[in-house]
Amino acid sequence: MGVNEQKIKKNSLQGADLRQYGMMIALIVIFVMFSIATQGKLFYPDNFNNLIMQNSYIVILACGMLLCILTGNVDLSVGSVVAFVGSVSAVVMVDYKMPAWVAIIAGLAIGALVGCFQGFFIAFMQIPAFIVTLADMLIFRGLTMVVLTGRTVGPFSDALYNKIANAYLPTYFVRFGTSTVEFDMISLIVGITAAVLVIIMEIRNRSIKRKYSFFVTPAIQSIVKIAVIIIVANIFTYKLARSSGLPIILLILVLIIVIYSFITQNTVAGRHIYALGGNAKAAMLSGINTTKVMFFVYFSMGIMCAVAGIVLSSRNGAATPKAGDSFELDAIAACYIGGASTTGGVGTVIGAVVGALIMGVLNMGMSLLGVPVEWQKVIKGTVLLGAVSVDLISKRRSGN
Repeated sequence: MGVNEQKIKKNSLQGADLRQYGMMIALIVIFVMFSIATQGKLFYPDNFNNLIMQNSYIVILACGMLLCILTGNVDLSVGSVVAFVGSVSAVVMVDYKMPAWVAIIAGLAIGALVGCFQGFFIAFMQIPAFIVTLADMLIFRGLTMVVLTGRTVGPFSDALYNKIANAYLPTYFVRFGTSTVEFDMISLIVGITAAVLVIIMEIRNRSIKRKYSFFVTPAIQSIVKIAVIIIVANIFTYKLARSSGLPIILLILVLIIVIYSFITQNTVAGRHIYALGGNAKAAMLSGINTTKVMFFVYFSMGIMCAVAGIVLSSRNGAATPKAGDSFELDAIAACYIGGASTTGGVGTVIGAVVGALIMGVLNMGMSLLGVPVEWQKVIKGTVLLGAVSVDLISKRRSGN
């Protein structure tokens, strides 16, 4: 690799890091602005619970969608697949009187089959992902209506299924000193533990990059990154500690985020996904089986659609033909707002999660302010356009 190529790669990495840090700071700024505008209502502990529960399925879909975007593609079918999985799970429990665990397994199996179905046409038949997922968007929306026969199936009588997106972990409330406010100690301990793990993981990642002579961001950038993540995480856990404690769905989200972060940053498969998105021909010539990589990406997306479908139907307590409407747009927007590149090869799981939270804060803040739905769509569209514009401008300045 020549000197100029090394500089271009270094500038590209720095730009990606700065975009990610910028979105984290933007999340805090947007949250503070809406808190002031709503006279502190957005900062109420119960609203933190609502923010997590109401946007959990978008975070889940954003993690899967990121892998698609890293390859330079998208998945337009996720909203329809989410609705289809939720409808099948609901029918299994309500119409066939099966227990929740059977419905969950059935939903996950359908997600896996959908992922294999799409992966086959995209990876092996080499049909453009846009066409395949557009067709599947129509197919699975139609199948949802067939399964539900145009009705809403619910409510669910199985407590286990309802707890997935609505219940909380056991709590242990205590008071500090003369304070009359009680705090859930489990939430506080989880927040502190998460902060420690973030620091350890960042130190480990920097050490590994130095070992293999990879580009390492300046220490000040890592410190800012760690500080922002810790501040956001601990504000969340502090507010949850003053409310009902930790939602079960939050643990599911953390598990998914950790798994996808590990896959993208610490595995050979993750490096192959980035390589495929960066330059498909070069990846193929270097010995990467791009067919298997693409199949894995859409299989993964199918699993995430299944999880999101189960969570959504659990949250609503029913399955409806209109469930998941426009979820694909929210998931794609979350990834782009979080710093993913429109051309592939650039983006992180944490960035996608931050993008999803920004969308969630915008939705909740505008709802508390009474902003009409039509103007909410205008504002969210403007934010997405701005994020993509910043990405393109920064890439041109860095010489890519």
